[in-house]
Amino acid sequence: MASRGQTLVDDDQMIVDLMRTSLTDLGYQISAFSNSQQALHAFSAAPESFDLIITDMTMPKMTGMDLAKKILSIRQQTPIILCTGYSELITREKADAIGIKAFLSKPILREELSRTIREVLEDKI
Repeated sequence: MASRGQTLVDDDQMIVDLMRTSLTDLGYQISAFSNSQQALHAFSAAPESFDLIITDMTMPKMTGMDLAKKILSIRQQTPIILCTGYSELITREKADAIGIKAFLSKPILREELSRTIREVLEDKI
């Protein structure tokens, strides 16, 4: 599959910058947002332009779970990786029920994220 782009969403700008650098170094094209509403707007404008969404769970105004639901209502086959440091807010089962392809607990190692992205894009999860 030709890569169009991945979207990274986290309300912590430092995390966005670090993850964007790591993923760019791995060869991914990244659109990064520190605001979930801006990310949804960009996705809504061109849903076919995105191969994958990587989102934090806990964000102001719109949680990662709510963002995932809205994205999947626009384009159901969009792969989503949900990252969280607060596992009590969502379980693997809830993520599966929504249609989220992968669920990662913070802190996330670069190798773990890279492997998870490959598996999701190759539809192995």
